[in-house]
Amino acid sequence: MARRRRNQRTRPAPDRSRYRRLRSPFRPFEVLSADQVDHLHTSAVRYLADEGMRVLFPEARDLLVAAGCTPGDDLMIRFDPDVVADAIATAPSTFDLHAPNPDRAQTVGGDNVVLAPVGGPPFVSDRLRGRRPGTLADQQNFLRLTQHYDVLAVSTPSVEPGDVPIDVRHLQSFHSTITLTDKPPWIYARGRQRARDNFDMLKIRMGMTSDDELAATPCAYTIINTNSPRQLDVPMATAIIDFARLGQPVIMTPFTLAGAMAPVTLAGALVLQHMEAVAAITLAQVVRPGAPVLYGAFTSNVDMRSGSPAFGTPESFRAALASGQLARHIGVPWRSSASSASNAVDAQAGYETMMNTFGAICAGTNWLHHAAGWEEGGLTASYEKFVVDIEMCQMLAESFQPVPFDDADLALDAISEVGPGGHFFGAGHTLERYETAFYESALFTRQNYEQWEEAGSKMTDERATEVWQRVLADFEPPPLDDAIAAELDGFVARRTAEGGAAPD
Repeated sequence: MARRRRNQRTRPAPDRSRYRRLRSPFRPFEVLSADQVDHLHTSAVRYLADEGMRVLFPEARDLLVAAGCTPGDDLMIRFDPDVVADAIATAPSTFDLHAPNPDRAQTVGGDNVVLAPVGGPPFVSDRLRGRRPGTLADQQNFLRLTQHYDVLAVSTPSVEPGDVPIDVRHLQSFHSTITLTDKPPWIYARGRQRARDNFDMLKIRMGMTSDDELAATPCAYTIINTNSPRQLDVPMATAIIDFARLGQPVIMTPFTLAGAMAPVTLAGALVLQHMEAVAAITLAQVVRPGAPVLYGAFTSNVDMRSGSPAFGTPESFRAALASGQLARHIGVPWRSSASSASNAVDAQAGYETMMNTFGAICAGTNWLHHAAGWEEGGLTASYEKFVVDIEMCQMLAESFQPVPFDDADLALDAISEVGPGGHFFGAGHTLERYETAFYESALFTRQNYEQWEEAGSKMTDERATEVWQRVLADFEPPPLDDAIAAELDGFVARRTAEGGAAPD
């Protein structure tokens, strides 16, 4: 037994590079009829024309009015249906998202699936140090974990670095992002100057010399949230305009939790989500026809006893199915989420995350955000949850792979070799495929009780701690040209000396 365990430890690691560009082989489920989808879309567009949406940023209102929309009282904008139709027509159904490492580039839309880690919680947790405010060191650790796992296609600032002053936080955070990873990065939508600084750093990292070159090459993304119900605030509207002008993707995500920021009925929450997403997409296309956008869907429900968000519920599952239909109806890629309301790495965290993930994949999602590390309804990024979720992501990625199918795979000779009542452990057919026969987990072991007890009786979160510690200890950053590294360091030093970016 001891010799077999040593052999297992020295087996080569499985090749995960095939996970870098995932494509779903599954047909999307549908929960609404074609007539219902069309009626929901038509109702949303009509409501935007009749009642409108409050837009707090004057520049955004001016752009929409110049395109043919109508201003109203209380900063309201009524969206002309023809303007909306033209905007939907120019929004691309697919686009390429480039990366500092060309082998990390992604195609967004169609049957392509991008998995993104948790993004933005203010707190962080692990078994050893508990729950605490996030730091830059924690953010950098999550970036290292993100870089390590090929199944994650893009990077995010997985935890807020609260120990860095806000005026220079975007400089430190983005510098870490584009030096510790070579995947497409996230840029926060937190004001014009912050975005401008990060765009300039992105150009340095990508070897670009002009905004025109950047605008022709989508290579970073952001997420904006509408202030549901029916309001677009200044930072979010600013981000839509600035990212669209530079041709960088914006994920338009209404925050429609049924019973709180949206009607308690699922149909009501969906129509509100749709009108807000369509309004935001329209603004982007008014700025730059053809600007890459994603339809963001976050509709779930709240616990009516506490008001807390609920995830992984039947409502969120059905909302994902319907959201996929609505995004396909207007012909744009769409983003969903893998979320959980659990406060610990427990069974609830596992089944809620998988329920949301399953709903998103069944619905044909193109972008699964918060796919690894989300805890406590998005307030906390968990090291152990990150590792557990990676296991689920890798199993999902493996399920996307084609089934090997030829005469050798049918194994008729092996069936004859073993004969009735035998076993296949020692069959030549099995031994020839020993290294690649099945998905191999780095976290979960398939042992009987006695083997598990002999190995130390470690629970899932204990094994997950060992995994993230090992990954961080062995991490090597991606290659970075010395001249680019020096230019990035100089930019951060100069902008820090100038005071960074004050709040807008």
